[in-house]
Order: sequence, then C-alpha cells, then structure tokens
Amino acid sequence: MSLFSWFSLAAWLAVVGNALLLRGRLFAMFAAVMVGLYSWCAAAFTPLVRPATVWPVFLVLHAAVYVHMLLLARPAMRPLLYRALISIPASFFIAGTLLSLPWGIAASLGLRPPVPFVPYLLALVGLVQSLTARREDTHLIIDEVDVPGLLRHRPAGERVERPLRLVQISDPHLGPFMSVERLRAICERAVAARPDLVLLTGDFLTMESQSSAEPLRRALEPLAALPGRVYACRGNHDLEAPLVVQEALQRNGIRLLVDEETTADTPGGEVELLGFDFVFRDREAHLA
Repeated sequence: MSLFSWFSLAAWLAVVGNALLLRGRLFAMFAAVMVGLYSWCAAAFTPLVRPATVWPVFLVLHAAVYVHMLLLARPAMRPLLYRALISIPASFFIAGTLLSLPWGIAASLGLRPPVPFVPYLLALVGLVQSLTARREDTHLIIDEVDVPGLLRHRPAGERVERPLRLVQISDPHLGPFMSVERLRAICERAVAARPDLVLLTGDFLTMESQSSAEPLRRALEPLAALPGRVYACRGNHDLEAPLVVQEALQRNGIRLLVDEETTADTPGGEVELLGFDFVFRDREAHLA
C-alpha cells in the first residue's frame, strides 16, 4: 500500500476507536462505515490528482475529514472559526470524495476518465445551497380541488374568507451549516411575517447539536412571541436525541405533536392539526 493508504488506515482506526470510547457502539459503527467508505474512495481517487500543485490542498482537506470525525465523538456546537476551517471543508470533501467513486474505479482499471474533479464541483454546489436559506411563498387553494378521502369542514358560524397565513420551517439541522444565530434570524423573520400558525416539520438537530437543549432553545426563542400558534413534529434525526428536542420546544411554548391531533384557534377560524411522528418502517400503515 502507498503511504497515503497507510495514513488513511491509521486515521480510520483512530476515528473508530475514539468514537467507541467516547460516544458508544452505535456511533462507532456509523463512523466505521462512513469514514471507511470515504477512505476507500479517497485512496482510489489519488491516481487522478493532477497537477502536483493540487496535492497539498487534497492532503489538507483529507486530514480535515479525520479531525472532524474525531471531534464529532464529543458533540458540541463549534465556533465560527472551527466551522470555517474544519467542519464545513470536511463535509464538502466527504461528499465530493464519495461522489468520485466511479472515477476511482476507472482509475483502478488503468483508465484516465475525463474531468476528474466534477464530483467536487457538484459537492461545491451542495455546499453553497447548504449555506443559503430559501424563502418560498406558496398560495394553496383546496376548496375547489377534489382530494380523495378528505372530508370538508364547514363551520357552523359565519365563514371567514381571508386566507390562512402559515409559516413552515423545515430541516434546519442545527450544526456546521446552520448556526444558532442563523436559525434565530430565520425565526425572527417568521414572527415578523405575522402568521396565523408556524409549523416546524422536524430534523432540528445534527450530531454536533445533540448534547444540550440550550442551542436549539436559543435558536427558536423568537417563536415564543407567538404563544399558541407554533406547532412541531419530529424528523428522523430528532429521534437520536428526542429529549433534547422536547425540552427546547417546551421552553419556548411550542407544542410538539407526536402522532397527535389538536385544534388551533386562529384569526381565520379553527384549524385541525395532525402531527405524525417519523417511523423507519411501514410508513403507509403508520399514516393510515
């Protein structure tokens, strides 16, 4: 094996051993698979790293991946400098290297596939998307659309004709790409929109933000200005630290619906809300 491969193997063993020691068997299994696949793809891609001036950049990013995975064994929200120098570049490089597998296989067969750095360009596009927030305004009209199985509710009193104003915040993934300050600013804009309801549709956390409820509590704090109007359900990542999510939501007066139904009073009338929890199997049966 090359010196690069020996270094990668040693770093992989260090990551897995550190994960097992500090965070337990489940995280160690995740680290073994993720970093193992990454290391294999990186070793396969190395014959295509040209010109020689690219090698130092490749090696620095390669080392950042192992530093990032080593420190993930102790979950914590990292400062901006660490995110800029380690976790964000490492996440970008992991994605690009995993995407490079077809190029690496071709190189192992003695081929020289064209434009070998396309996978990293694709990863760069994903990085830019992750660092920017999109606001979308959607107008929904359901009264004139036939939805099978949906029973229309006709209020007994006077019908309110004005539209219901909803804000949905989904998949913030508090961590390297979504800081407390950034999510807090998104919540402030949600409050400023003067919605009838705010719906938080899960995946609040990442592996960095699972250790304490305080970062998520601070990020969602502006929503406390809308008592009785903010509801949430959980995504798959929230099941890794359900008590952290529950505490952060409760401390801001946000109602978490876990396979529950409730009715919210709004200026537009009563609204029935159903919060389905995430399940890994038999989702259709679960929803039914």
